[in-house]
Amino acid sequence: MPTRFARNLLALAVISVSVPAMAQEQRLNELVIIGDEASASELPGSAHVVSNEKLEEMKYTDVQRALRQVPGIYIQEEEGYGLRPNIGIRGSGAGRSDKITLMEDSVLMAPAPYAGPAAYYFPSFGRIHGIEVLKGPDLLRYGPATVGGALNLRSTPIPAKASGQVTAEIGEDSSKRIHAWYGASSEQAGWLIETHQLENDGFKDIRDSDRESGVDKQDFVAKLRLNSPLSAEIYHQLDLKVDYSEELSNETYLGLTDEDFANDPNQRYFSSERDNMDTQRTGFMARHLVELNPDLTLTTTAYYNTFKRNWFKVDQMGGTSIANLIENANNGDATAIAQLRGETAADLTLKNNNREYFSRGIDFKTDWSTNFADMAHNVTFGLRYHEDEVDRFQPVDNFTQSIGSGGRPTLEFVSTTQPTGGNNRVEEAEAWSAFMADRVAVTDRLEITGLLRYEDFDTQATRFADVDRTTEQTGAGARNSTTELLPGIGATYDLGRGVTLLGGVHRGLSPAGASDTDVDPEISVNYEIGARLRRGALYGEAIAFFSDFSNTVQNCSIANPCDGSQTSGSVSKGESRIAGLETLVGYEIPLAAGLTLPVSATWTYTDAEITEDSDDGSVLNGDNLAYLPEHVFNVRAGVKNGNLWDVYLNVAYVEDMCIDNECERSGDNTFRKTEQYTVADLSGSYRVAEGARVFARVDNLFDDQKIVARSPAGARPNLPRTAFVGMSVDF
Repeated sequence: MPTRFARNLLALAVISVSVPAMAQEQRLNELVIIGDEASASELPGSAHVVSNEKLEEMKYTDVQRALRQVPGIYIQEEEGYGLRPNIGIRGSGAGRSDKITLMEDSVLMAPAPYAGPAAYYFPSFGRIHGIEVLKGPDLLRYGPATVGGALNLRSTPIPAKASGQVTAEIGEDSSKRIHAWYGASSEQAGWLIETHQLENDGFKDIRDSDRESGVDKQDFVAKLRLNSPLSAEIYHQLDLKVDYSEELSNETYLGLTDEDFANDPNQRYFSSERDNMDTQRTGFMARHLVELNPDLTLTTTAYYNTFKRNWFKVDQMGGTSIANLIENANNGDATAIAQLRGETAADLTLKNNNREYFSRGIDFKTDWSTNFADMAHNVTFGLRYHEDEVDRFQPVDNFTQSIGSGGRPTLEFVSTTQPTGGNNRVEEAEAWSAFMADRVAVTDRLEITGLLRYEDFDTQATRFADVDRTTEQTGAGARNSTTELLPGIGATYDLGRGVTLLGGVHRGLSPAGASDTDVDPEISVNYEIGARLRRGALYGEAIAFFSDFSNTVQNCSIANPCDGSQTSGSVSKGESRIAGLETLVGYEIPLAAGLTLPVSATWTYTDAEITEDSDDGSVLNGDNLAYLPEHVFNVRAGVKNGNLWDVYLNVAYVEDMCIDNECERSGDNTFRKTEQYTVADLSGSYRVAEGARVFARVDNLFDDQKIVARSPAGARPNLPRTAFVGMSVDF
């Protein structure tokens, strides 16, 4: 693959200097997909920007909590800290965020977005400067996932002058966090260095063990910008970025039975005491912008990301998978209950879920502003070549759980089983994509945007029968080839007095994984219509959406197994539909004595179901979609005294969710649903000196813990009431 990549990289570099271009981008600000809130309100589709000022209100380090202020987003919590968030947009499916396009600074950040879409890497949210969420037809500018939406995280920008910031925070469970950055700019250069450090002991107690359940994670980022004088006739800008992160988190896939959850939701079974996730991630990005004239800009971006992980975790007990063991225990199996609780001996297997990923590519974009037929046109053309790969080499360690003196269990290593087949395989993808978009100002009030995206990608998976990889497993290879055209059109109409109507339709795609032959990608036709209001301090929107899926795909993983057991590849679920309504309203109410009361609320209603039986009968017409709540609500209210002090309360409500496609059929479905829950978070800050603030935050103020997930093996709680205090200093 490296030789082919180099050849295609050279070809695309030649293309990038010869293709004509488009609309002027703002100089020194090329790492966004939307811009500011005003830019979001002008797009022909749903778009949201969560600014740094908004993020500072709650000082969240969990992206899932921050995203609650954006309608149309669904969260499947997992371990309480948002280390590997499960994010879905407009019913796209939340498992490992594999159905949305994930970016940092507008560069793809999922480890292998085509070959293995599940996003097991996510940057430390405590260092993120802002969030952009894009839905609707404009989504066709990005990809590969263009069904539900795109999420772009903005990293800390290079400052306009020499400056920096240090934030230090401590909290319960021995939590410690430091975020520090410093940078400077001159007329023709700028730089920034940054680190984010987080560690805690975890909020779960492992039964009969002295081991902690916490996390230790570090992020490091360096940026360099070189540019010609701003007054240059032809302006050039080169942005370089390198980031590195590593994580050691003692996390597990083993949850609890409902009975044990009711007794203590923050316990863990002894057999999971050695479970841990060990990761390293390195990313490189180089972006060159040339502004040939005020109407013509060309941008070329090259990127290379590597990600290594080993999630060492209990896989089976007594020859039974942990998922089936939990199911048996919930149904009253005394032996399963005793094995889980460490009250009887059992043979255990702990799998080294050891994988190496890379993704690399080159992306070219040209923007051109022109007038044609007495109408202003902003034309954009984009072209990208991309490769990614997942290398799985996953041996299994065999242990014995014995009961020692005093009835305490112990784990004793027995042997290692070397991997073959599904545990010893390489999945690869090669992709070309291109798009064109023309945003036309038809009149002073009406704008129409036409878009067309092209996706052409090939995936292949190879399974090996031996450790040295000299022999391929017979009949275990898989190849897929996909070529799709994805058109879209969107429009906005300014009614005046701050009211804008919007509507659009586009064809979307989500790639299937590389492990199965003849699994088509997920395809849908997506509609939206609504209105926005922005009048002074009052803003709001209401957008109805509808997606008609001709092929619904579930990407199988250990975190979200298909049909209860399949943990790799993809499964077609046939036809389905998703309809819903997104609403948002906000206002900053002036009070006496210089005080203000900012209030905002979001509500998302979703109705979704399978509309045709699948060929294999695994899903039926009328079945529900998994992990998709009908109602999601969030309200935030605060009191501010200028820049001196502030207090905010954020309340989120999530309705119960089905964990599979069958939970609304007849029969007892107690163990097929999560629980509805309401979580209130409280925060406040006070300026103690110029550039220095103290702050405090309490997550889950009323300590409301419910079963927020059941996949892949047992009930899991949200974060309990947890308090933090800290201080930030600007210099």
